[in-house]
Amino acid sequence: MPARTAYTPSLPGLTADDNLDTVINWGLGADSTAYLARMLNDPAAHGIDLERTAVLYMATGSEWPETRLLAEEFMLPLLRSRGVRFVQLSRSGHLKADGITVLDDSRHPERLFARGPWTLWDEMESVGTVPQQAGTRKCSLRAKGDVGDWWLTSVMGGRPFRQIMGFNADEPGRRFGDQAASKIPGRTGVYPLISWDWGRQQVEDYLLERFGVHWPKSYCTFCCFPVSMGSLPAHLERMRSHPVIAGEVLRLEYTAMSLNPNARLYGRKTLLEFFDRTQPRDRTCLEVFERELDMPWALYHVRRLFLLSADGKRRPVMRSTERVGLGRPQQLARSLITTSERHRVDVEHDPVYGRARAWVRPRLTTWPMAEELFATAPARVIDKQDKNFDPEWDALVSGSARQLPLA
Repeated sequence: MPARTAYTPSLPGLTADDNLDTVINWGLGADSTAYLARMLNDPAAHGIDLERTAVLYMATGSEWPETRLLAEEFMLPLLRSRGVRFVQLSRSGHLKADGITVLDDSRHPERLFARGPWTLWDEMESVGTVPQQAGTRKCSLRAKGDVGDWWLTSVMGGRPFRQIMGFNADEPGRRFGDQAASKIPGRTGVYPLISWDWGRQQVEDYLLERFGVHWPKSYCTFCCFPVSMGSLPAHLERMRSHPVIAGEVLRLEYTAMSLNPNARLYGRKTLLEFFDRTQPRDRTCLEVFERELDMPWALYHVRRLFLLSADGKRRPVMRSTERVGLGRPQQLARSLITTSERHRVDVEHDPVYGRARAWVRPRLTTWPMAEELFATAPARVIDKQDKNFDPEWDALVSGSARQLPLA
């Protein structure tokens, strides 16, 4: 089935066959903002014809409030005054086949759209997980890269164009990753900050002189990469300044860890471990977290398969998640603990925040292996099972299944 695209009403002079030759990716952060602001002082000096240029923004849905406010206060007026075409995009749904939504496409943008019909938060929460530090930034690719690529492929139709990326001189390796990953016909990546030898400090200094404000990093509120970026202390301060956001992210992580104890946001440490109830600002965040947990909870039956391919390599982990009960956290925990103890199944209980987890089949240390548990968590996770899960499960565990009469 071809991907669907939802468009806003067509705007005068802005059609899919405009003769664009340049697209500027703007992620709202300091790097791409610095390039955009400097270029708009004298577009011709940077080889830019604004009539043939579009600025592209992909709304992830979880940008920090101050980043959006700064973009609306300083950059949208600049885009309007120069008549720059500004295209705002998002995913339309969980599946790639759902396509993208064009939130706005205008040379006089009045607002920055915070989210579209489907966000990264929706995806993480519905499947009960958090972003993973290991490997590529798949969440960024799905929310930004894939969305922008879909629009570019549709609009450009294979003709040559430049795509300007805001990678700064402190991260020159990202240029090569971008070049290797690009599959769009006719595309040439351009990296002006690297050419100017502008690192993060030069970028921040320019924006401070230009607008009189410190421009913060742009990333999702629940991003796991502040650890690897070396900015975890600043990230935690940001959390403390936004206790409502902190409470929401704490719930996201707590839910994910209920279904998988390894689903910590920061590798070996959880976000929850960084908050100290004796500190007033931390206590405020924890109180919001407790209010976030005050909702219907569910009992989930979770199974995982850790399988090997024919040549002995590890396959992607397969998972089945099924909601088997609904109620208040204390009631569900009591029921799970009582049943588990009666059947001599290992059970864990968090008396502070309410989670209970029973290990019907604990994870082993060598592949192939199976894991099975029952866990209570906020009722935000949907039923989801990977294709061919049941046959694969039966093939591995047939004749060795243990039973816990809850499902």
